[in-house]
Amino acid sequence: MSDTTPPRSGRTMGGHQSSAMQSDVWLTPPHILAALGKFDLDPCAAPAPRPWPTAVHHYALPADGLSEPWAGRVWLNPPYGRHAVHWLRRLAGHGVGTALIFARTETSWFIETVWRSTTASAALFLHGRVNFHHADGRRAEWNGGAPSVLIAYGQQDAEALRLSGLNGTLVTAWRAPEEAGR
Repeated sequence: MSDTTPPRSGRTMGGHQSSAMQSDVWLTPPHILAALGKFDLDPCAAPAPRPWPTAVHHYALPADGLSEPWAGRVWLNPPYGRHAVHWLRRLAGHGVGTALIFARTETSWFIETVWRSTTASAALFLHGRVNFHHADGRRAEWNGGAPSVLIAYGQQDAEALRLSGLNGTLVTAWRAPEEAGR
């Protein structure tokens, strides 16, 4: 698209993503999952049939993954929007796993579930924007529209981020201002 070409209908100003939500099922690119190793549970998995597994065990609608028991290392690509904080709180409380979320570092939910979490152990801010996949496995034409970050909960997952080889900037130590003596 040239600078003089008007954006197509339904696209945001930059033309990179659709502003009209056509589906709320967006799959994690398989290369991200492969780089992080095996997960035991995906509590908010895409419905079957899935083009690739995200974990050994999956909870998908109509099951309520927030209410089901969690065990082992959890993969979390939560439904984005106002309910994501509930999933992140649950993962922070569980303390073992990795979440893929938008890097909205200034929001109250990010501050609560990442910066001030006692179990969040590392953050890998991905370079570039993630192109998620449709439910059938096709790569979306447009990227997610915002920067993404992988949040590790627990030391095993922090180490998995460090060794992943994914293109990004790894942050492994932070403290809330009140903890730093301010």
